[in-house]
Amino acid sequence: MKKIELKNMDKLDYARNEAYKSLRTNIRFCGDDIQTILLTSCTPNEGKSTVSFNLAKALADDGKKVLLIDSDMRKTVLASRLGATEKDGNKIYGLSHFLTGQNEVGEVLCGTNVSGLYMIFAGPEVPNPTELLGNDYFMQLMEAAKKQFDYIIIDAPPLGSVIDAAILTPVCDGAIMVIECNAISYRMAQTIKKQLSQTGVRLLGAILNKVDLKKGSYYQGYYHGYGYYKKAYKGYKGYGSYEKY
Repeated sequence: MKKIELKNMDKLDYARNEAYKSLRTNIRFCGDDIQTILLTSCTPNEGKSTVSFNLAKALADDGKKVLLIDSDMRKTVLASRLGATEKDGNKIYGLSHFLTGQNEVGEVLCGTNVSGLYMIFAGPEVPNPTELLGNDYFMQLMEAAKKQFDYIIIDAPPLGSVIDAAILTPVCDGAIMVIECNAISYRMAQTIKKQLSQTGVRLLGAILNKVDLKKGSYYQGYYHGYGYYKKAYKGYKGYGSYEKY
């Protein structure tokens, strides 16, 4: 297993920190049978990968052993966004290396400088990600991971763009939709919700993301009442509520 350093982690302010703590608590109340959780969205750029990482970190901060898998082998952003570097300067291998039989699990699994948080990055883009995610290698990876980790968070591609997330649901205990505030229509959100439900996966809820907390917005008063001060966080685009279905 490689040891890597994540150099570009966001420092969460009060509002976001509390939001992830609430999300962590809500996941616990979904039941002790929820171990593998898939996160998807309707479209790209809704902040799903950021939410996936911060959720995994929040669970690790609570003393859990957590594995975050970046399964987006079409357009991954996690490794570059986090500034992930291997301590001895060697190449970081990812999920696409493992699923194509080029590397073993131990060569793609990365320990991080966050205690309890482990990651498998997506690796290089491949022409056939859907086929790779449905092969026996991925099933073997998940079976092994479930024996070693308390939680497995899968950052999946947006279901409104590609079918990859639906391919992954058979190995997941639950799924969460990340929805950007004021960017996704009610009809589209319901369509993606229906697609997830048709796979048979348990839909745990939705995360309303990129909520505008500026003065006068619908959500501003809520966070002000819980220690959120608009002067300190003026214009902040934050994380909103977690709704359980």
